[in-house]
Amino acid sequence: MSKPSPVTLTAVPSRSNSSTAQPLSTGSGGFWSNSSGPESSIPPSSHGIVLGSASTTSFTFEELSVATNGFSNNNILGQGGFGYVHKGILPNGKVVAVKSLKADSGQGEREFQAEVETISRVHHKHLVSLVGYCVTGPQKLLVYEFLPNKTMEFHLHGKGQPVMDWPTRLRIAVGSAKGLAYLHEDCHPKIIHRDIKAANILLDFNFEALVADFGLAKFTSDADTHVSTRVMGTFGYLAPEYANSGKLTEKSDVFSFGVLLLELVTGRRPVDYSSHAEMEDSLVDWARPLLSKAMQDGNFDPLVDPRLGNSYDYELMGSMITCASSCVRHSAKRRPRMSLVVRALEGNLSLSDLNDGVKPGFSSSLDSADMDSGVDKEDEKKFRKLVYLSEDYGTSDFSRTRSQFSDGGLSVSSSEMRRPT
Repeated sequence: MSKPSPVTLTAVPSRSNSSTAQPLSTGSGGFWSNSSGPESSIPPSSHGIVLGSASTTSFTFEELSVATNGFSNNNILGQGGFGYVHKGILPNGKVVAVKSLKADSGQGEREFQAEVETISRVHHKHLVSLVGYCVTGPQKLLVYEFLPNKTMEFHLHGKGQPVMDWPTRLRIAVGSAKGLAYLHEDCHPKIIHRDIKAANILLDFNFEALVADFGLAKFTSDADTHVSTRVMGTFGYLAPEYANSGKLTEKSDVFSFGVLLLELVTGRRPVDYSSHAEMEDSLVDWARPLLSKAMQDGNFDPLVDPRLGNSYDYELMGSMITCASSCVRHSAKRRPRMSLVVRALEGNLSLSDLNDGVKPGFSSSLDSADMDSGVDKEDEKKFRKLVYLSEDYGTSDFSRTRSQFSDGGLSVSSSEMRRPT
């Protein structure tokens, strides 16, 4: 393959702190928007009775009902695993997205309030910011601002959309990696997102990426090695150790981010639902042998989205492919920290640091430890059966009767697994 000419990325102005939200149209399954300020450290936690930070507003249920026209179906922006999101307009004209949490979301009032307090202190240019909240009896709602340019999912996979060019793909990868790195490494307690996917990467008019829908993520202390929790997330993005046992760490997010990178590289969806063939390979399964070959010979053509042609920077594409390969390793311990992924995507880190000392074009193969075992394949088949047995193909989460299977102590409900939108 002849190496294409490098593509020059133009600098994008940083977003400013504006008190006026810009309206957003959003793709299905991905929510919200904002114009949060530059990245910063989280202020010390408050032990007072006031919930959230000074910039976070406590709304009444009635106020949010009026803002959303009675939570009208006409104002629904999307539906996620925890509830619906409605468009709302506050009395001052500010356009917001109101996320109503399902009663069975697993959030007690005390836990919800503690998480709102922490989230309200999270400020980074690549994270969607919280505007306010509401706790009224069983009603729990989160209020976010809008971004103006829909989602990565919409622009990369939406029908009739122009082909996303290489500079935009790289910009989205770097921005979302920075937001996730902040949650993992600069927040105390650290925040595990649990649902990294293309529909949760919102874009501004400059195609700067912001990570959304981390309002109900898991919080862990630095001393915790992992958290055991119900399996929640989107099929095709789930890390194997999390899907199989409910063992959640920040490396579960890293795996999901690797899938997102594979989407940007290949232009493919995490799972192909174009047919009902029950055992269709996921994107990760399809990409693994191609990643191995690309790491051997440096030929990226079999992996790269054919719509791009040769219009990409060869070296930076190699960086993205190496990052994706490292992030979707089967062993969670061998996946890189997100801060290293950021540096690699920006071209500021030797790729050998992400790939066990081997650069693309010099590797003999992917380590066998990174290939799915037969047991994992059987687990994945069960997850796929769970998806295809659901009759509700039109929504982003399954709300049918709980159809459970048990394997090694794991019980997964169809209401907790979501197919990508």
